[in-house]
Amino acid sequence: MFLSLESVSVRYARASSARAAVEAVSLGLAAGRIGVLIGPSGCGKTSLLRAVAGLERCAAGRVSMAGETLSDAGRGLHLQPEQRRIGMVFQDYALFPHLSVADNVAFGVAGLDRAARLKRVQQMLDLVGLGHAAKRAPHELSGGQQQRVALARALAPAPKLLLLDEPFSSLDVDLRERLAQEVRVILKESGTTALLVTHDQLEAFAVGDVIGVMHQGRLEQWDDAYSLYHRPASRFVAQFIGHGVFTPAQIVACASGPCVHTPLGELNDMAGCPLPEAFPNGECDVLLRADDIVHDDASPVRALIERKAFRGSEFLLTLRLESGERVLAHVPSHHDHEVGEWIGIRTAVDHVVTFAREGEKG
Repeated sequence: MFLSLESVSVRYARASSARAAVEAVSLGLAAGRIGVLIGPSGCGKTSLLRAVAGLERCAAGRVSMAGETLSDAGRGLHLQPEQRRIGMVFQDYALFPHLSVADNVAFGVAGLDRAARLKRVQQMLDLVGLGHAAKRAPHELSGGQQQRVALARALAPAPKLLLLDEPFSSLDVDLRERLAQEVRVILKESGTTALLVTHDQLEAFAVGDVIGVMHQGRLEQWDDAYSLYHRPASRFVAQFIGHGVFTPAQIVACASGPCVHTPLGELNDMAGCPLPEAFPNGECDVLLRADDIVHDDASPVRALIERKAFRGSEFLLTLRLESGERVLAHVPSHHDHEVGEWIGIRTAVDHVVTFAREGEKG
């Protein structure tokens, strides 16, 4: 792996105690790939990024890049940030307001001769689509353009690794998603290995080749977006990624293989379904995503609409079953049912995701 973290921990001293901001995180990122760390505020994702950059010392573990050890707590080794050839892009852009766009980008390659510096600056501005704005001041650009200038400046010295800390958080929602896609294209075209921190799932999915979900300082899962959504490794990942709820279920042996009894009926012929003995008496919680529930007025299963959120092409409905269980459903917005109305629903589950009942181990 190009970037390797082995049991990395970061602790911050608070009075007489030391709080673990990051606890025993291991991950690998191949060259040219884009990794994303996502999680709620305070989960340790920025602390982990700072440990890779060398801005925080590792309390335990080892960080290496391209075969070179950058930090090794066991040996007391800690390369300073300027020795690591790592670029950083921050959420506040950190552009110099008194310098032109070109001079901002040139700041990172001041050691080159004038001709080489001008050539590199133009290459980077062309890469981010701002070759026409070289002489403009940062304040004359939009927020998205300023962020692309910051990206060009970080890429100009040809860093081995680029770190991005919430780079789009100050932008509006539509611009965030568009710029995230543009940044992915830029990083791929430049062949840059990158690690990005965000709290926005759509941003993570738009940028990342591999995504890590962090919770309370630990890395819950390091995987591609499809696996995070359809094969979550923990209850936290299942709850954090996408829209869904857990509902009580029981796995039993059927003629065609394991099947799952749920308040919405029976799920059977499910590839990857655990065997009944995976849980005591087969009793478990099954994850039902909003896209696992289909509106079908012909279905005998009825549900009461308790809440609905308009999402343009669809509604996100919160539904209560006659048994009292709640589920979520994505329903096309031309099916405009009212809150308090009963509708028919059925399951359309391709991936059965089960966990031990809350409070039990299994």
